[in-house]
Amino acid sequence: MVPVLRSLLLASVVLLFSGCGIHLHQSIGKSLGPFLHPVDGHDFVHTDRWDEENHAIFYFYRLPSQWASDEIESPSVYVDGVHYFNIRSPGFTWLEVYPGDRHIIIRRPLLGLEGFTTPHLSFDLSRIADAVVDAKAGNIYYFRYSEEEQPRAVHPDLPEDSSLRQGDLTLVPREVAIEEIYDSRFLKSDLLAPNHAAISIVEKNRETNYERARAELETEREEELAAMKEEGRYNAPPWYWPFGGSPSAPLEADRKIKALDKEREAYLADKAAAEEAAARAAEAAEGEGGGSWWWPF
Repeated sequence: MVPVLRSLLLASVVLLFSGCGIHLHQSIGKSLGPFLHPVDGHDFVHTDRWDEENHAIFYFYRLPSQWASDEIESPSVYVDGVHYFNIRSPGFTWLEVYPGDRHIIIRRPLLGLEGFTTPHLSFDLSRIADAVVDAKAGNIYYFRYSEEEQPRAVHPDLPEDSSLRQGDLTLVPREVAIEEIYDSRFLKSDLLAPNHAAISIVEKNRETNYERARAELETEREEELAAMKEEGRYNAPPWYWPFGGSPSAPLEADRKIKALDKEREAYLADKAAAEEAAARAAEAAEGEGGGSWWWPF
């Protein structure tokens, strides 16, 4: 009864503060567990749909058990704050990711509700896992989910203080994963359990990297300005005008922000050019096929 009351309280808070910068964590319509919707995808196989030279790939799998099979709602998996799938037992799926720090959170929903975040407050009904993984280009990572038993070994490159060494979600080496992952089946997206996994999330990761770096530089700029004011290296506004003022020398943070924005603009321009070239190539290939969709001769 208590979890239901907590869920109702969460819903009340969301309704009360809707429109006030609140971000709701939820998987309504996506969280059915295997008791109501058994996993019936294909047997495990490694995907070849990823850039092995420039990106990394995450495999998530969940061990079978009677407890997990009786689950009504399955936990939600987030990467960099975005919900991608709910992990039912015995299921697996994958995500192609951009190198760098990728933040993984798993929340357990209740009636699809999981928690919320505001500019000043964060609340989760149940946060099962919270870890940051430094993804390296070309590497394959196996994330093992089990509430009942720990793996016989964890990934050797994990820091000693990493939460992925123990708990429900662990990062395991290939030799451990291969012994277990073949007992799982693909978490396909369907009407009863839609998901957004088995895709590349590289573009979203790159955008996250930019937003993180921009926020860090904005904080650095504020600190740099405060230091200059304290040292007397800041031009105060005229007495008759309470606004304005400027540093007496260019800010290093401003130089970094400009360089970051320029790098992003160049990337976006290259991306747009590549997409345009691909579209032209597709049109040319279609033209070489002869005929038109409305005229078969």
